Amino acid sequence: MTIACDIAIIGGGIAGYTAAIKAAQAGKKAVVIEKEKLGGTCLHKGCIPSKALLRSAEVFATLRKADAFGVRVDGAVTLDFAKVQQRKNGTVENLYKGLQYLMRKHGITVLQGSGTVIGPSIFSPKSGSVAVELADGEMETVVPAHLIIATGSRPRLLKGLEPVEGRIMSSDEALEMDELPKSMLIVGGGVIGVEWASMLIDFGIEVTLAESAERLLPGEEADASAELTKQLRRRGVRILTGIQLKPETYTFSDGVGSVTADTADGPVILTAERLLVSVGRQGNVEGIGLENTDVRVEKGAIKVNAFFQTNEPHIYAVGDVTGGMQLAHAAAHEAIVAVGHILGGAEQAPQHARIPRAIYAKPEIASIGLTEDEAGKQGHAIKVGKVPFQAIGKAQVLGEPEGFAKVIADAKTNDLLGVHLVGPHATDLLSEASLAMLLDAAPWEVAQVIHPHPTLSEALGEAMLAVDGKALAF
Repeated sequence: MTIACDIAIIGGGIAGYTAAIKAAQAGKKAVVIEKEKLGGTCLHKGCIPSKALLRSAEVFATLRKADAFGVRVDGAVTLDFAKVQQRKNGTVENLYKGLQYLMRKHGITVLQGSGTVIGPSIFSPKSGSVAVELADGEMETVVPAHLIIATGSRPRLLKGLEPVEGRIMSSDEALEMDELPKSMLIVGGGVIGVEWASMLIDFGIEVTLAESAERLLPGEEADASAELTKQLRRRGVRILTGIQLKPETYTFSDGVGSVTADTADGPVILTAERLLVSVGRQGNVEGIGLENTDVRVEKGAIKVNAFFQTNEPHIYAVGDVTGGMQLAHAAAHEAIVAVGHILGGAEQAPQHARIPRAIYAKPEIASIGLTEDEAGKQGHAIKVGKVPFQAIGKAQVLGEPEGFAKVIADAKTNDLLGVHLVGPHATDLLSEASLAMLLDAAPWEVAQVIHPHPTLSEALGEAMLAVDGKALAF
């Protein structure tokens, strides 16, 4: 059977379904091809399930310190991890049903099966048609005017430390644990690693976090990394940085895994019941038929232009598979740009500095724009405003006064270069800074916004004032 359409999308994750909805809203016929479940990594293996687990960990940790708020809990506070997983799965299922409804509402055809791009054939004189092997073994051929590749990414593996049931996991397997181990060694101190470390220590697990770079979150502001490191250590996480793991030394005996790592002080042996590898993600470029096209793949990523076109102008690629910022909201926006270009628009890919970043550890870290180091390397003379959450009344009320709001501006032009928040609900506070950068607002202009009191948002207003030495609360 052959299906003709305006836009076909391989991949039903956030980039894929966003592209489909955008196309359908413009009156175009869209077909989504997804080999697993609509919603992709973010909904089923990433953003949503991990944040559901983080929320359960937060509640558990809060109850354990309820006495500090004058609340007495009679009896021991215990964790039912089966119910934690049940709640996580229920949250995912509810959102999955909502997404399926959106597809029906917009008249979008969803094919569950593996899609392979085919070259010129009897179906089309140009490459870009898609052969789809459905779950029942039947075949469909989708012939679109335009094709969008949105196949996402998967956890990057370490040779010698590939997943082994009951021993070694990637984040995919970790999300499906039936029970928590007594101890966990996390390899990789990036976003995924620090979120899991924060979650597991709140669940009462013994956690070791190992990072090869000299600090956690090497791509983020240095003092944000330092604050997170300090707070994780205070909560009991053992953090080792600047170490080189030797995967070939891994052994497992009597329910405990061991691996040797080289440090500045010599080799150390790290042990834990389970090992979680979180060393980034790699794009899904294999097995989708790119060899049948002129689409270029370099270093595991599809090469695209500012409109997300590949070498073949009618074939686009968006999201993690292009090797850009591997963030769900970035992927969704890229999909909007790509479909807009297909429809005749001229919006280009957003500058990396305009894409907000959110890390859901405790403390949360949220940032947009340049770090101090990046601003200096780009030749900016900078001025900085920094205000601790300790000076903010709402943070004291919440019992979470750690962290800070930091603003980096150009000393000559007064342009806003970067905003970095570390503390309670930082990820929810960042959108004001994102809007300010979109509108090219100067710090003094953002400071004119009347922030309600007492709220955490006052931290950002105060940091904007602090850029010019005019903070009121600190």
